[in-house]
Amino acid sequence: MTLQWVDLTIPMHNGMTVWPGDPPFSMEPDARIAEGSEVNVSKLTLSTHTGTHVDAPWHFEDGGKKLDEIATDVFFGEAGLVEAMDADVVSAADLGPSLLPSRLLVKTRNSKIPVNAPFRDDFVALDASAAQRCVDEGVRLVGVDYLSVEPLKHGGQSTHRILLQNDVLIVEGLLLHKLNPGRCQFVVAPLNLMDADGAPCRAFAGREPP
Repeated sequence: MTLQWVDLTIPMHNGMTVWPGDPPFSMEPDARIAEGSEVNVSKLTLSTHTGTHVDAPWHFEDGGKKLDEIATDVFFGEAGLVEAMDADVVSAADLGPSLLPSRLLVKTRNSKIPVNAPFRDDFVALDASAAQRCVDEGVRLVGVDYLSVEPLKHGGQSTHRILLQNDVLIVEGLLLHKLNPGRCQFVVAPLNLMDADGAPCRAFAGREPP
């Protein structure tokens, strides 16, 4: 059966929501046919953590793997989506009773926030117990529906550190509002940047049509 593919990627445009303190996204003209050039070319300014993006271990661990050192087989395969719509902070128990899949997508009430809404500091994310459960159960990739896997007001960045110290790839900023709990095919394709702490990416979920 042919899968239906859903784009999970935040559209990138001037004025888009970014993490506080990160450089704003900018796409500006460099050459335009209308102004006498032979081609249209644009120039980009952005953070490696703009929009839908991945965190490599080096993002928080100075001895951690950089993006080009990550085994690429984690970027595609079956994923399982778990809902925690009532959670203010996602704990280990909120991830459900079943053994976690190797690629875990966590859908929360963040998925109800409009994609171009101003930054929300009350977003839902994973606590250290959820991160440790992911490690203990062999999760290789965790994807979340806001710009960080960790609550803003948690000190020490324990969620990030637990995951990244154990080479769990983090995908942040996924648009999961069209997906229901269960299994799907998942593809995430970060930019092939050398010596990088992370990169913007394109992400898709494939599911059987109803």
